[in-house]
Amino acid sequence: MHRRVFIKVVAGSAAAWAFAAGAQQADRVRRIGELMALAEDDSEGQARLAAFLRGLQEAGWVAGRNVQIDYRWGAGDADRTRRYVAELVALAPDVILGAGSLSLGPLLQTTRIVPIVFVHVPDPVGAKGSLGS
Repeated sequence: MHRRVFIKVVAGSAAAWAFAAGAQQADRVRRIGELMALAEDDSEGQARLAAFLRGLQEAGWVAGRNVQIDYRWGAGDADRTRRYVAELVALAPDVILGAGSLSLGPLLQTTRIVPIVFVHVPDPVGAKGSLGS
């Protein structure tokens, strides 16, 4: 008997949370800063971007409708990457996606307020201290 009540409470909470999350998405356009380590014309970078956009869309986030994405392409250049990190942080996004080890150090040096999500960083602890200087 207690199990059924528990399941109903959990299911009801999940449904209410999903409804609230949907309503929140409609209220405000979220902003994502995306810093890619590759060049903009790199086919691998474009494939990764397409996969990212598909994943967002599957989760209900559509660029231009309920999310704005600001892209920067570092092209493996440390100076360019640092400049783009500063630009993205100045835009005050809700989150920054850093792709590649080269972006992690400058992102951590520039902001501790904007949440950072990173991918393609094989050793994030080691990259934190050694990159971006």
